[in-house]
Amino acid sequence: MKFNFNNKLVIVTGGTRGIGKKISEDLITLNADVISTGTNKEEIDLLNKKNKIDKLIYKHLNFLDKNSLDTFTKYIDSLAKIDVLINNAGINRLNEIQNYQDNDLDDMFKVNLAGPFSLTRTVSKKMIINNYGKILNIGSIFGTISKPKRSIYTSTKSGIHGLTIGSSNDLSKYNILCNTLSPGFVLTDLTKKNLSKSELKKLEKQIPLGRLASVNDISSTAIYLTSNLNYYLTGQNIIVDGGFSNI
Repeated sequence: MKFNFNNKLVIVTGGTRGIGKKISEDLITLNADVISTGTNKEEIDLLNKKNKIDKLIYKHLNFLDKNSLDTFTKYIDSLAKIDVLINNAGINRLNEIQNYQDNDLDDMFKVNLAGPFSLTRTVSKKMIINNYGKILNIGSIFGTISKPKRSIYTSTKSGIHGLTIGSSNDLSKYNILCNTLSPGFVLTDLTKKNLSKSELKKLEKQIPLGRLASVNDISSTAIYLTSNLNYYLTGQNIIVDGGFSNI
């Protein structure tokens, strides 16, 4: 049994760093054609200039900018087909609920939930025509559990799995599988920047497997869920957290 992404076109939002970047890299290794999005237009232009991989293209997409979303939607409309959509882009602003501002709610809702809804609606129309598709929403363990200063983030990540469930009910009859992948604590550059070595050690001790996830741990699960080897799993929330949420 082998993963086969030959002639498959995949969109990965938030694909220029962290989990999204690793997923994009792995998909290319498996011979997929990848459209990877990022929010910084200047960075996207530079990445395209430096890019030497024929099977990869970078596109600007900022869910907080309606013009950017409209432009990307028109681009999707111009494509003959889309086989896989991975809604990975997300933001998190930490604050106690009594101190959040309206724009925090608006921005996190647009990026974490409304954006994936919009892309799912657009992309699914292409998938229906071809009677094939895989849609993967990147959630979080904080969609089912939470910590202080995460009320909005938890709301949006809980909502993203609601989108998965609803979409799977609508799209299964067209051979389109929709799932959520919910990472726990992942050792990304941002995590290393935000936590001291002592804080990382303390966190590791709270995880039954004794370590934070690597981006490879998350990517390998994403690859399976969107691959030819998954032909029956849909509407599910796959939690990849080393057992943390079971404590």
